[in-house]
Order: sequence, then C-alpha cells, then structure tokens
Amino acid sequence: MPPVYALTPLLVLGVLNVFLLALEIPRHWGFGPNVLAFEALALTGAFMLLPRRRWTLVAALVTGAVLLVLALMAAIDALARMSLSRPLNLYLDYPLITSVYDLAVGNLPPLLAMGALAALVVALLALWAGGTVLLALLRADGPGPVRRTSGVVLLAAGIAGIVTFHTSPVVPRAISPGVTMIADQAQWAARTHHESRAFAALLDADDSDAARPLDGLRDTDVILGFIESYGVSAVFDDRYAPVIRPRLIDLEQRVDNAGLHMVTGTLDAPMFGGQSWLAHAATLSGLWIENQLRYELMLNTQRDTLVQDFQATGHTTMQIMPAITQDWPEGSWYGFDTTREAGDIPYQGPPFNWVTMPDQYTWWYFEQSLRQPAQQPVFGMLALVSSHAPWVPILPVIEAWERIGDGEIFRQWEGKGETPEQLWRDHDRVRAHFALSVDYALNVAAGYAERYVDEDTLLIVLGDHQPAQLITGEYPSPAVPVHVISGDPALLEPFRERGFVTGGTPVTEQGLAGMDRLRGWLREDFGTAPQDD
Repeated sequence: MPPVYALTPLLVLGVLNVFLLALEIPRHWGFGPNVLAFEALALTGAFMLLPRRRWTLVAALVTGAVLLVLALMAAIDALARMSLSRPLNLYLDYPLITSVYDLAVGNLPPLLAMGALAALVVALLALWAGGTVLLALLRADGPGPVRRTSGVVLLAAGIAGIVTFHTSPVVPRAISPGVTMIADQAQWAARTHHESRAFAALLDADDSDAARPLDGLRDTDVILGFIESYGVSAVFDDRYAPVIRPRLIDLEQRVDNAGLHMVTGTLDAPMFGGQSWLAHAATLSGLWIENQLRYELMLNTQRDTLVQDFQATGHTTMQIMPAITQDWPEGSWYGFDTTREAGDIPYQGPPFNWVTMPDQYTWWYFEQSLRQPAQQPVFGMLALVSSHAPWVPILPVIEAWERIGDGEIFRQWEGKGETPEQLWRDHDRVRAHFALSVDYALNVAAGYAERYVDEDTLLIVLGDHQPAQLITGEYPSPAVPVHVISGDPALLEPFRERGFVTGGTPVTEQGLAGMDRLRGWLREDFGTAPQDD
C-alpha cells in the first residue's frame, strides 16, 4: 500500500472519530471521557472496501447526509438542554421548531435573522459536502490485499463494538455515540407514545373536571398574574438574590403599608425554560401538562377548567395575552368570556425586542379597560412578559400610573440602550439583566397591588417556569414562587394551612405541590362540595 493510501484511512478515521465523539458534547457539556467511536471504525472499514464506482459515491452522499442529521440532532439537543433543561425528544419537540423560529425573528433584526439563516444553510451544506468527500476518498481502484484486510478488520471491530457496547463494554473509553443517539430517540418515542396513550385514557375516564361554583369567592375578584421566567433560582441563587430578595422585602412592606396581607409559597412548574402555555394549562385544568403532546391531547377533549368554575360562580372571565401576535385558535378552548391578544390591545408604545408591551401597561390596561368596567366579579389571567429573554432594555417604573394612558409614554425609551446582540456577548451581563427584568416585573406587580387590591380581591402572582440553564445552572428545582395578596386575611388562611408563609420571601426552593394542584386547592377551600348522584 503506497504511503498516501496508508495515510488517507488514518486521516479519515481520525476526523470521523472526533466528529462522532463531538455528538456527546451536549450530554457532557464538552467532550466526554471517551476516546474512540466504534462507528468511525465501521465507516472507515466499510468505505475502504468499496470500489471507485458511481454507486459508491451515492453511498458516500447518503452517509454524509446521515452524519449531517446526527450533527443537527446534537445541536438541537444542546439547545433543548440549555433552554428546557432536558434532552431532545424528537417525538415531543418537533412542533417547537416554529416557536424557535418565531423567537429568533422576534429578537433579531430582519436582515440579521436572514443572514443567520443563510449562514446556517451554508454551514450545513458544507458539512454535508465535507463528510461526503471524506468518505469518497477511501474508495480505491480495486483495493489490494493489505487494504482489504485492514478494511475488514476495522469494519468487524466497529460492528462488534456497536453490537456489544451496551452489554459488554470490553474496550475502555469507547462508545457508539451515533447509534446511541438514534436508540435514545427511539426509546423516548416509544415511552412517550405509551405515556400519551395512558394520559389520553385518563382524560377519557376522568369525570372530576365538571365545573364547581367557588362560593367562598363569589364576591371576590380573583386575578392570576404569571411572571415570565420567574423561578426560585431568582430568589435562592447567590447571583440574583442580592437583587430579588430586597425587592421581595419591598413588596412585603408596600403591601403592608396599603393595609393588605400576603403569604408566599412555591409550586412546581411542569417544564423549564419556555412553553409558558403549558404552565397556564396545568394551572387552569388541574392536569399535569408537562409537554406539548399532553397539551394537544387536552385540547382534543371537552373539559371544564378553572374558567368554568368561576363562570359557575358568577364571574366574568378574561385572559390578557400580550405575547400572542399570530393566530391562536387554542386560546378559544378555555372559554374565557374575553380574550385580549397583542393585536386586540390598544397599546400605542413601541415593542421592546420580544416584549410586545411592558408589564406596567398590561396591568394598567387590564385594570382600566377590563376589570373596572365589569358588571360582575372578575376572574382574570395575565401573562406578563417583560422578564422574557433577551432581558433588554430594562424600563423604569412610571410612578404616576395615570400617565400611562395608551402607552405612548413608553416611546421615550424606544431604541435606547444596547441591543440584544451586544448584551449577549457577555453571559454574566445577561444574567445580571435577567435579575433586573424580574425585579422590574415584581416592582410593577407591587405597584398594582398597593393601588388596586382590596378586601374584595384575591391576587395570585406567580412565576410560569424557571428560566433556561444559562441562568439557573444544571439541575435546578422546577419550583416557582407564588405570592398571594388580599385585603381580607381570611382568604389567605387556606394557603397558610398548605405551607405558605407570611410575607414575600419563600422559605424553600422545593415546590409544596405541583402547579396543577392550584385548581384543586381553590375548589376544596372555596368551592361547594360535589353532590353525590
């Protein structure tokens, strides 16, 4: 075998080995402890045995495409781990592609977004072409006996390693990352499909969802305010506590000065990092909606939720969703009397990157345009988005709320400060801005409470989920803080009995229960007992 032919297989084997080991980077947050990928042996050996024919070039193209798909899966797996704090599950996550695209477009200028997309396409094509050329180099015009023997040995060793890897790992620090990735997805798909069928059966068999009047809240306005990305890490992580804990003490003092009462606890959110609609669904339905598939299964049923409980009590129900900018047919499923999406809200100020309107305007619009004109007690749900990534700019709070008007006042901050692209070059500064954005959201919520909450109001301000791992670090608690405020201390007693404490600061970062229990708590503590048939 001439030297060039001896070096080419070694070069290809080395490149393939590094590429395949790189598929493990999301799992280990860097290259793992392994030094050999069995698939690299098998691929190198197989293509060393192939003649230089057109059909073998097609085989190289197809194999290059498979390698490209594996690289894409690894990249998306890394994104899922960073944003959702869990590995990629293609069975669950493929519907989120459009959400990721919308988020990117919403956070980047159009030209930059198009440039990023073009760069991604070019990179993928280059990767495909590179893999194809690399494999095609191994083909030979009639491989000689040495080359043929080498190819057989490599192919056999690679196949043996792949087949025996999970049962008898006799080769130290060796792995089959590509096959493992595919096997994991197949296993998770099967498990998820099984769990989904079980959940669907539960939905069919469950008849406990029927609306129940909440007589203990018949004359009380009940308001749920979900603060985006407000998890217990904001309170207990040393990087954010110096900002958030003083704000919680301030919230407590302002509530007390207004003659109100407050208790605080924690609830586990069903997910991390995103998909706020799952948290809303779990809270309203009383079901553990931990993924998009469960959410869609729920939407295919005719079920009552907390919305129908309050309607049965005599409340006018309303949801304010300022982040919804596209068609949202799912929103009608809950049956709110009034739904206000971004296009329905007469906000005349500017958007601030992904944030369509500041939280302070959302609270103000709800109070002035929906709550005060209502002729009946109100059940309102607000999705507050000022603490959504990219956490820039951080707006000041307007002290004279009556000046907010139609939101035109916020134009003075349009285009001010740094851009998301500038901020996100420094992850430490990103984390600092995250804390400031939650501080803003809590400050505004405190301002609303001290002005508009009285003895006939039960205000529940809670996080929707923990932020991404960039903020929380690995293995965070799924819990979110829950603040319950009212002028009537009797309305807070049931929460105390369930472990909530007086004041604004939670005492534990572990959830007292799941977010799905809130509906059950309200029904048990304030509702009428179900009648036996």
